[in-house]
Amino acid sequence: MPSDLAAVLFDMDGTLVQTEEYWGEAMFELAGSLGGVMSPEARAATVGTSMRRSMEVLYADLGVERTEEQLLADARWVEDRAGELMSTGIPWRPGARELLESVREAGLSTALVTTTPRRLADIVLDSITADLGSDPFDLTVCGDEVAARKPDPAPYLQAAAALGVAPSACVVVEDSLVGVTSGLAAGMAVLGVPALQPVPPAPGLTLRDTLAGVGLAELAEVRAAGDGVSTPT
Repeated sequence: MPSDLAAVLFDMDGTLVQTEEYWGEAMFELAGSLGGVMSPEARAATVGTSMRRSMEVLYADLGVERTEEQLLADARWVEDRAGELMSTGIPWRPGARELLESVREAGLSTALVTTTPRRLADIVLDSITADLGSDPFDLTVCGDEVAARKPDPAPYLQAAAALGVAPSACVVVEDSLVGVTSGLAAGMAVLGVPALQPVPPAPGLTLRDTLAGVGLAELAEVRAAGDGVSTPT
């Protein structure tokens, strides 16, 4: 492995595990309880975003108005419902398990950087740890533990600082536009594997259809493609 790749920072929902479908199901159910049907376009626009942003997209799509108190209650309901669905099983995304194991075996630092709140991220982390036999992450940064959420670079910069590595020495693995934007804004090379929404090409971004077949050599190529990405000051 090239010496300038020190850490791999993974998104969670839709990147490592197939949990975005659970969030979608919960959003569709909430839309029904509000007397409407959430459009596929609106659902795609919520991928990777905060719960507040997701609620705003849903309300605009349905043409309904909700108070701040109702928004917070709706967001909590979606989180609780998604947590219930996660308890039925958390499948890996294709190639994700193998890539994570390869990264750990190579001795690279790892972090999980997710917009999901800690109480739900821990459900997924417990499943991953049980499947692999140990916790594969040196660090976990959740959506309720950061100063600003994706697409802001703060989550990835926080992870890099905690790991003691330079942003330029990191590769981010993401599936959503907001996540890709966050990683690039942090000055990191990004491997994008979009599933539920399109992600346009950008400097420093390598796009693939799947993580299947992605290993250390491919990560090195992603890191090299990130040369020249500006690092925040």
